[in-house]
Amino acid sequence: MALSVSIFASLAPYLVSALLLLFLIEQLSYLVKKRNLPGPLFVPPIIGNAVSLVRDPTSFWYKQSDTAGTSRGLSANYLIGKFIIYIRDTELSHQIFSNVRLDAFHPLGHPFGKQLFGDHSLIYLFGEDHKTVRRHLAPNFTPKALATYSDLQQLVMLRHLRQWEESFSGGSKPVSMRDLIRELNLETSQTVFVGPYLDKEARNTFRTDYNLFNVGSMALPINLPGFAFSKARQAVMNLEETLASCAGKSKTRMAKGEEPTCLIDFWMHAIVTEIESGNPPPVHSEDEAIGGLLFDFLFAAQDASTSSLLWAVAFLESDQEVLSKVREEVVKIWSPESGKLITADQLAEMKYTRAVAREVVRYRPPATMVPHIAINDFPLTESYTIPKGTIVFPSVFDSSFQGFTEPNRFDPDRFSEARQEDQVFKRNYLAFGWGAHQCVGQRYALNHLVLFIAMFSSLFDFKRLRSDGCDDIIYCPTISPKDGCTVFLTKRVATYPNLSP
Repeated sequence: MALSVSIFASLAPYLVSALLLLFLIEQLSYLVKKRNLPGPLFVPPIIGNAVSLVRDPTSFWYKQSDTAGTSRGLSANYLIGKFIIYIRDTELSHQIFSNVRLDAFHPLGHPFGKQLFGDHSLIYLFGEDHKTVRRHLAPNFTPKALATYSDLQQLVMLRHLRQWEESFSGGSKPVSMRDLIRELNLETSQTVFVGPYLDKEARNTFRTDYNLFNVGSMALPINLPGFAFSKARQAVMNLEETLASCAGKSKTRMAKGEEPTCLIDFWMHAIVTEIESGNPPPVHSEDEAIGGLLFDFLFAAQDASTSSLLWAVAFLESDQEVLSKVREEVVKIWSPESGKLITADQLAEMKYTRAVAREVVRYRPPATMVPHIAINDFPLTESYTIPKGTIVFPSVFDSSFQGFTEPNRFDPDRFSEARQEDQVFKRNYLAFGWGAHQCVGQRYALNHLVLFIAMFSSLFDFKRLRSDGCDDIIYCPTISPKDGCTVFLTKRVATYPNLSP
């Protein structure tokens, strides 16, 4: 023992010197990469400013945006051994989105997404593989498929809205909408994506695993047993395994010639048809690969929709004129007392309600940034080249407040046929991405938001319980109101809708 202590004591100065040298090299490397970009002059060793990010992500990203606003739309920082660049300027963001390829930029989905999402994510496919998979996803979003999903979405919504009415209506006590909407969206995703292939036990396990994923996605990326990030990675593996099993069951059912009833059925029907035509199985059509791709859909639909639905409630409550216009439009097209669901044609008629949905997504894009990694040095401007290995964060949020008429005003009329700002300022409307990796499910997502706005505003009166900072943005992991959108609910219809399609 004494010998060990003696050896350690003799080596300690050298170990300390080596660590100090490594820290110095790390700082110099950061400063060389940073060059003249605004950002901290000193960063904590190894972890960088990750603690600040995890402790208060809203303040961290606001500071990055403000710093980028002082110089060319760029700012620098350092997180867990990674040099990062925040991009505030829309045109610079387009340079990233337009150069997603093997030798330039790769999307990450999360700063440490490769560890978290695994190998079968659509995010990490390129070239012909990516094109082939997207081609086979096309049958999932045809008018017929979207109409099928619309019925499923409404049935789940109405079931949850009835539960809210029974539990919270009457206006006697306020309720935070975040957990309610989150549960609604999770059941909607399960039902629309894999419908009949999940039993009650599987759905409960699914919910537990997804909650672990959510928590871990916001934690420090320590992939060791017992840490939230490690639990999240295991939860993703469990979810992908469950979804892979659903894919196998759907293939069997589609091979028997049965009609598709959910998203996985439309997808597997196309794959089974191609194989039965004598063609080889498409790339990434194995059950395991399908499970990974389906998890991408789940991640995008679940958290993004929860964010949008929460902000929709918040903005409708704060702007009674917009709420009145929505109700006036909906009542002319669909009545809650009709005993029928909203049809695809009726949904298409709700143009103002759709404009409200689009404005919600512009004003509060659920995923405020889309991280990419630089595979090689990339000349972004005449005076700055992004170093290889840098994680870049093009800000969808900042782009949403550039170009548009009075961008800081919530104004659904900007998407009217008369103004068409979605076309005039198309390059600034990046909530669904841009280029080859643009969101394949954006029509589904907008339909979901329109249906919810139409039904919720028709069935309920709602009054916000306001508090200081209630509309401040928090990350969980997509953005939502700080108070979880706490409201008083009161039923506003005499007869509740019949739940039959």
